Amino acid sequence: MSIRDINNTEHYNWGEACDGWHLLKTDSLSVIQEKMPAGTEESYHYHTKTQQLFYILKGTATFETENGTFTVHERQCFHIEPELKHHILNKSSEDLEFLVISEPKSHGDRINL
Repeated sequence: MSIRDINNTEHYNWGEACDGWHLLKTDSLSVIQEKMPAGTEESYHYHTKTQQLFYILKGTATFETENGTFTVHERQCFHIEPELKHHILNKSSEDLEFLVISEPKSHGDRINL
């Protein structure tokens, strides 16, 4: 048991200058705080077993999925079911900050398209 934040957890870089911090990292559950600078996007992909919940802390996220495009604002969340092709984009001029909660963990369960 511990108190965690972005100053005392594992950090990694991804994509085009994006950041992630592992707030919780177990095989069954992952909670990551991420930051995407303005104009960045993740590659289109899906997970075979993992479901994910994205909770927007700051900014506005755009999710493009095989079922359509969705705009998610601060204090809103978006659920991604396993097998759903998707990616997140920051189309705004401000940083986007969010939590991504994955069950089970998504690392090792990602198929890039």
